[in-house]
Amino acid sequence: MSQLQDKIKKIAESMHSDIVQIRRHLHQNPELSYEEVETGKFVAERLTEYGIEHQHGIADNGVVGLIKGKNPNKKILALRADMDALPILEANDVPYKSKNEGVMHACGHDAHTSSLLGTAHILNQVKDQFEGTIKLIFQPAEERFPGGASIMIKEGVLKNPAPTGIIGQHVHPPLEVGKIGLKPGMYMASADELFMTVKGRGGHGALPQDCIDPVVITAHIITALQQISSRKSNPTIPTVVTFGKVIAQGATNIIPNEVYLEGTFRTMNEEWRAEAHIQMKKMAEMMAESMGGTCDFFIKKGYPFLINDEAMTHKVRQHAEAYMGAENVVDLPIRMTAEDFSYYSHEVPGVFYRLGTGNVAKGITSPVHTTTFDIDEDALRLSTGLMAWMAVCELAG
Repeated sequence: MSQLQDKIKKIAESMHSDIVQIRRHLHQNPELSYEEVETGKFVAERLTEYGIEHQHGIADNGVVGLIKGKNPNKKILALRADMDALPILEANDVPYKSKNEGVMHACGHDAHTSSLLGTAHILNQVKDQFEGTIKLIFQPAEERFPGGASIMIKEGVLKNPAPTGIIGQHVHPPLEVGKIGLKPGMYMASADELFMTVKGRGGHGALPQDCIDPVVITAHIITALQQISSRKSNPTIPTVVTFGKVIAQGATNIIPNEVYLEGTFRTMNEEWRAEAHIQMKKMAEMMAESMGGTCDFFIKKGYPFLINDEAMTHKVRQHAEAYMGAENVVDLPIRMTAEDFSYYSHEVPGVFYRLGTGNVAKGITSPVHTTTFDIDEDALRLSTGLMAWMAVCELAG
């Protein structure tokens, strides 16, 4: 295997500049969730150029490729990258700045897609040295409910052939380039969207006794709902309730008729998730009623929690340490952010790891989902070869 690892590293190094150019092309031409028409075409064209069998059009813009080694039915492993961008106006002054104003690859999906293309190119060149099949999943619409992963699964992406495991990666600015991070077991939270309208009776701000003040009712509801995480949940189950949007169209001396809110609920247990939905709705409605108002409470159920298969994560860590050194593979904490890779993790054993893309010396420190997000493109030198190595090791194991 050492000779194969050396070959993978050599190919990854030789194609690094090409993968950087692919990443920059994608960064300049971002497309929002469910709109990745040109991105899907671009990926399909690259796979054709590499001589890789593929199908374009799953979940509209998704692309699925197959790389068959010797004895292709022995074991099937899936590798996944997402392709969509975010509705953010880029503030970076770089040659590859987004040409699509108001749309930006601020979450690194351009890096994920270009990296998987590089991995695919490597694996296709060494396919005579492994047994089994690699399924490449280039997925649209990770950033918006219901999530492209759920749609691709419904359309059969985990069938014909059916993978026995799946690996995905995500850029991580807090982690220096040259490192990756892993967390076995529970890793990322489920994510539900909360929509609430609190109704009362408006009037003059100086005469609250003549009104049913929905602003005051809303304040009580927001505070009370924090009991869901602080008093109602099992302390071993991470839980977050946050309201980030509150609209009360009154004025300094006007009490409005209603208040509109949007928020998020996140946790890591499906039974508790379902129970919390009931409790939140009941608590908000009863509190509003007790104060003379009403509350319309709607929950849009989103992604499930993401779980990294413990045994597979342990093996992937060993593969990574063999490729890049144990000192460059770090432990990660639980995150209350969400990812639709979680859908795959509930269907087959999966590993979702973080790729270090930050570089303090170069000033590359901005978090994801910000106007100045960027990556140290040296990360693409590691990411392509590392995932290829993980894949051949998993097939061998």
